[in-house]
Amino acid sequence: MARPATWTMEVALDETGGTTRAQVRLAAAGGTSFLGIGLVRGGPRGVHLPEIAAELAMARAFSDLTEELLEAVASDIEAAAPGPVISVPARA
Repeated sequence: MARPATWTMEVALDETGGTTRAQVRLAAAGGTSFLGIGLVRGGPRGVHLPEIAAELAMARAFSDLTEELLEAVASDIEAAAPGPVISVPARA
């Protein structure tokens, strides 16, 4: 990276009809953006705990965003590499 880059993150959380939905959008200055969505429906044994549902929905949205970003990085590496790309498993 030749110069500092600014990325913007928007986080939204909504609850409707017993479903909690979190949305996380990550956008780069150049127009590239990634979106993660997390849903939680109801609760265990019919119990709905809004604070826990919000945390879980947010965690799922960030996890989804991470997957989107990693897929884009892998695609960019493959496009930029002069030859075959060998996948190396991540450390646990």
